[in-house]
Amino acid sequence: MRWQQIVPVTVIVVLVGLLAYGLTRNPEDLPSALLDKPVPEFNLPTLASNRPQLTNAALDGQVTMINVWASWCLSCRAEHSLITEITRRTGVPVIGLNYKDTRTDAMRWLRRFGDPFAVIAFDKQGEFGFDLGVAAVPETFVVDTDGRIRHKVTGPMTTEIMNDTLIPLLQHLKQGA
Repeated sequence: MRWQQIVPVTVIVVLVGLLAYGLTRNPEDLPSALLDKPVPEFNLPTLASNRPQLTNAALDGQVTMINVWASWCLSCRAEHSLITEITRRTGVPVIGLNYKDTRTDAMRWLRRFGDPFAVIAFDKQGEFGFDLGVAAVPETFVVDTDGRIRHKVTGPMTTEIMNDTLIPLLQHLKQGA
């Protein structure tokens, strides 16, 4: 074979190998550079404009979840009832982070589907979401009593993730508090 035939065949074989490897990966297993690190500093307005700004102080001394959602996100609707279920079963407050949305649309969405959140931060431009490393909504972060991110769920939460991972982790973190 000549070089003109070997190079293209080699390139194609390498690309097919990379594609095959990529197809075996779980897209929800995106590593987070923030695992075991403090939640980035934030100072955001709340969705309910009559409430004060929301800061890291909201996380102090308690196990918390931060759920990134938006009214335009179909997957957010799918996991919405699970957020309510987690709060009911664990007593852990969930801080909502309304991401790249409008107040009007978000409030309409909450009226329609219910509000499981202890408080909702309004991240209109997505700046805090960027600091958290949000790739797409929904995403959920488990935060310990020291304000450190202990787990991240990328994509919509499922019943299996809730029962097998999140609830046991939340209960473990609460017991250690």
